[in-house]
Amino acid sequence: MKNSLLISVFMWVSFAALAQQEEFEKKVYISPENDTLRYRVLTPEKVAPNKKYPLVLFLHGAGERGNDNEAQLRHGGNMFTNPVNREKYPAFVIFPQCPQEDSWAPRNRSAAAGESAFNQNPPMTKALSLVKKVLDEAIEKYPVDEDRIYIAGLSMGGMGTFDMLCRYPHLFAAAIPICGGVSIERLGRIKTRTAIRIYHGDADTVVPVTYSREAYKTLKQNKAGVEYIEYPGINHDSWTPAFNENDFMAWIFSKRK
Repeated sequence: MKNSLLISVFMWVSFAALAQQEEFEKKVYISPENDTLRYRVLTPEKVAPNKKYPLVLFLHGAGERGNDNEAQLRHGGNMFTNPVNREKYPAFVIFPQCPQEDSWAPRNRSAAAGESAFNQNPPMTKALSLVKKVLDEAIEKYPVDEDRIYIAGLSMGGMGTFDMLCRYPHLFAAAIPICGGVSIERLGRIKTRTAIRIYHGDADTVVPVTYSREAYKTLKQNKAGVEYIEYPGINHDSWTPAFNENDFMAWIFSKRK
């Protein structure tokens, strides 16, 4: 009886996860240079004529890299397929998947104490450059409100979020880097009106919390509209409490350029 119950629960969870994934359409972008990026797209349930909708770009962490075009939805995907959120916040949502051998933004894990783990002038990774092309294509193809384009990401995706913000400081209405990081010197050079909310756990053993603390202070000095939320005792999984914030969705969708 106990085993049957466990099997039933497992099947129900698997079915729920599959249903979430099916709502995101599978897509593949192939560049003129024959580079490939797999991604998923969620569209509003009803697209009204002559109406424009927000667009959210979500960048996953290192653990979700690959080529199955599924793993990138593991963290955060269900927020957007939640029927209440879909009704309340109709939007185009893009979840690209970074290939296993690439990253959204380079990080030097072997940096010595006092040495920055991030390059002040890094080249754009191939994966992130393809993301930008997918984003540009979506803006052209779909009825997107260009005053309501948002970006969010966790861990490696938080670093990618900072990277995109540095490269395109006037593109996004809001940015949410979760347990990410960036060169403080590089971040200090940008002037942006993007609303930024940073999340990090103070016990993070994978991405040091100092990365987000320093990014917050740098943006604050530049008079950016930035908030910082730190979770005491939370290790790397700071995206779980972040996603559970009562205003996580409301905050991002309230922002306009």
